[in-house]
Amino acid sequence: MFNKYLKIVIAVLIAVWAGFQFAEENIGNGIMILLLAGVFVFFFFKNEFLLLAFLQIRKQNLVGAQKWLDYIKNPSSALRKPQEAYYYFLHGLLVTQTSMTKADKMFKKALKLGLSMDHDVAMAKLNMAGVAMHRRRKREATTLLNEAKKLDKHGMLKDQIKMMKDQMKKI
Repeated sequence: MFNKYLKIVIAVLIAVWAGFQFAEENIGNGIMILLLAGVFVFFFFKNEFLLLAFLQIRKQNLVGAQKWLDYIKNPSSALRKPQEAYYYFLHGLLVTQTSMTKADKMFKKALKLGLSMDHDVAMAKLNMAGVAMHRRRKREATTLLNEAKKLDKHGMLKDQIKMMKDQMKKI
């Protein structure tokens, strides 16, 4: 909705307004206005459209997630680097069913930019292993699966990794 730097400028202006409210001894107004400034600071670190897209993916509404991601026109200028990584990660998840090569490029770009959570890196590597397996690159798929298994510390992807290893034995 707003440029990443515009959010900080708006937060500073709102904080100044809160300062004036405190100076006029309107403490309640000042506190509420500071909370409003906090919303803009929060959205600087967590993009609102990415949050809504994650929510839609959690509901398994891929069309809705794509709609929210389409609102981000130029991710390199509108998002911070970690947010841009998750933008490409989400795009990779959405494109996996239609274009394997495009999904692979999106996951590689997300990994290059740096996903912050290990289970997201594991999910990206798992999907990249699926693409490699689809292209009959067994060695690359095995390497990616082993990396995904190391990163999956809580065992959330254990069943998917086991299923892909079973499928690789058939190749």
